[in-house]
Amino acid sequence: MEKTRSEIGDKSIIEETIASISENEKISIPGYVIFLVLYIAATVVVELCAGYRGNIVISGRSIPAAAFTGVFSALANVFIIFMVVFCRKLGFYTAITALLVQIFLIIMGIVKTQELISLPGLFTDIFTMIAIILLHKKNERLRNYQQRIMDQAVTDMLTGLPNRFACSELIDSLIKRDERFAVVLIDLNNFKSVNDTLGFDAGNKVLTEIASRWKDIADSGLSGTLDFINRLAGDEFSLIIRNYSSSEDIIHTINQYEEALGRLLTIDGCDLYVSASIGYAEYPDDAKNFDRLFSYSDAAMSEMKRLGSGNHILHFTPDLLKPERTLEIERKLRTALDNDNIFFCLQPQYDISHKLRGFEALARLKDEKSQILRPDEFIPVAERVGMIDKVDGAVLKKAAVFFGELIRKTGSDIILSVNVSVKHLMKNGFLDELRDVLDVSGIPADQLELEITESVMIDSAEKALHCIEEIKEMGVKIAIDDFGIGYSSLSYLNRLPADLLKIDKSFIDKMNTSDSSKQYVAAIISIGHIMGFEVISEGVEENEQLDSLNDIGCDFIQGFVWGQPIEANEAESLVLSYC
Repeated sequence: MEKTRSEIGDKSIIEETIASISENEKISIPGYVIFLVLYIAATVVVELCAGYRGNIVISGRSIPAAAFTGVFSALANVFIIFMVVFCRKLGFYTAITALLVQIFLIIMGIVKTQELISLPGLFTDIFTMIAIILLHKKNERLRNYQQRIMDQAVTDMLTGLPNRFACSELIDSLIKRDERFAVVLIDLNNFKSVNDTLGFDAGNKVLTEIASRWKDIADSGLSGTLDFINRLAGDEFSLIIRNYSSSEDIIHTINQYEEALGRLLTIDGCDLYVSASIGYAEYPDDAKNFDRLFSYSDAAMSEMKRLGSGNHILHFTPDLLKPERTLEIERKLRTALDNDNIFFCLQPQYDISHKLRGFEALARLKDEKSQILRPDEFIPVAERVGMIDKVDGAVLKKAAVFFGELIRKTGSDIILSVNVSVKHLMKNGFLDELRDVLDVSGIPADQLELEITESVMIDSAEKALHCIEEIKEMGVKIAIDDFGIGYSSLSYLNRLPADLLKIDKSFIDKMNTSDSSKQYVAAIISIGHIMGFEVISEGVEENEQLDSLNDIGCDFIQGFVWGQPIEANEAESLVLSYC
């Protein structure tokens, strides 16, 4: 059941939600009780064996009962160690108390009997105590480090609000519990003019002040709903609204955030008024998975921005998915697929010392008038109308054939990286299609890399994981694309048998605008390395970004700073220059 504001008390709603996302594993009380009972049982057996002077017959052989004293004493200490490892502070303090009592009793027995027969047990308990103290300290340091990494992973460094990852984790948990909620996307209007006029520092102050106002509303609970405000990227925010009874409640809550936004802002002596375009969609009425909820909210928000009317709030309706431009691009896309006019360009990837790693194949579309459509125009349409698998399938086959010939000609060990959509990857025939591509093209499997997004684990984690494992068995590499804006949890990410992690361009763009932005990229790289991945940053366009990535340990670079997308013949010339 969702907590109310009064139940949370002094802890804010946002902090409470973040804690539920980023908290370390909870202590298992049943496990603690089991270890404690086993320890007590083993200790009792030790006392019984030590006090019994007779023999025990096992398989016809008579064994002195005292011989079992050491065995069960060691077993008791094993349970003590398990308690410390799995039950954290509760287990540690219980173990210390038990050992101190045991040591005291042994010493008293030695003093009373004036015999040293219990001396080995005394030293065993002392050494066990030293071992569990060292083990506890090391585990606590490790847990604290993991907590810091998780805190960075769920927090926007500039505003202190939860970030996109925290938002996705919350939505994922709400969907699993089948709880009703609304996803509200908020995009500040004309915010670029603030940066252009007053500078990035002033722009950051504006974002921080807006975030502070909204955080106060969310934490106060005065809206009457349970709100979770977070920053997605740049001037984009999202608001998750729960515990409402009608659409009027949603509008009432959004109005409070809009009113707070509309109040005068004074930054560096300049008075500013900021407005926003707002769109929202509801679960489960409008959509039942994360991707569609965000896509539909974004469609409503984009339409609101396009209209530029006095009313800034729009609820998603299905007709927003089929504007005229979308229909025109869909027609061009279908024609291009029918006429085999989907082709590819190659963008080079380098390691940090500027050694060529390989290329990413990027989809391009030529219409019937031989005009080239931008990928940001036709790729979203292809995803929306269910043709993205045909697009990236065409790119995969053509790029692999070219690369196979290039590798045979040059003997180079370069890698071809190709995007594979979730829909394409999850098709029943995808693995056979991939095997056919490898056979026809002759490209070595370990020189082909498939880029997938974390969202592949959302709808059918087990099926996706099985598919990816089979791909890995073929020898093909796996890269996780657009890391940092993905929707899956770190637990899902940790299960993926991937080789490479790609940091999204949006983070690289802002990396040098503030120390917190740079630290955030450094945290992503650190997470990637901790999980055993190599890390590549895409969208690197400036030497200053390159220097910063070198300083914080990024492995590979992709972007205009070292190379724009080029045609196949230019890519071949580039490879030959490195041979």
